[in-house]
Amino acid sequence: MKANEIKRGTFLHYEGQNIVIKSVFCQTASSRSGNTIYKVKGQVLVTKKKFEHGFLGDENVDVIDVNRQPVQPLYREGDAWVFMNNENYEQYTLADEDIQDELSFLMEGLEGVQALVVDDQIMGIELPSSVILTISETAPGIKGASSSARTKPATLNTGLVVQVPEYLAEGQAIKINTETQEYVGRA
Repeated sequence: MKANEIKRGTFLHYEGQNIVIKSVFCQTASSRSGNTIYKVKGQVLVTKKKFEHGFLGDENVDVIDVNRQPVQPLYREGDAWVFMNNENYEQYTLADEDIQDELSFLMEGLEGVQALVVDDQIMGIELPSSVILTISETAPGIKGASSSARTKPATLNTGLVVQVPEYLAEGQAIKINTETQEYVGRA
């Protein structure tokens, strides 16, 4: 696979380490002969260390085969989440430190979650592109506020804090982009 095909959630084998890619940023060269650089951020699976590297667009990368299985978060257990495989009802427990980036979106019964399995071992989870969460705490809604005007911070039912338009109030369900952690719209 070429570096320009790397996406969020891709697993790479690089310099003897297995890495899950959390984000990809494309940096286009300013000169005509320059190459586009794909800056990736991720996490080394075994050590949990952060990984950052820039690949040239036509550079070959070693991708690990990952099996995606639909799972559903069931409940919290100490510092971990318990997930159930939607196909065979098998249960898996993942420590908070293994799913650090996904924690602020998880809630019981969340649909569209995929377990990332390599050699019969769960390496992490992949969230849907957006999730619906409820505003649990924010300043009161302003009736006359326009939808494109100012924003205010809102704490959601999972503890995530995002900027939302002024007119939204507590108890409203909103859609959040799981990659950017930004407000998308009302649910």
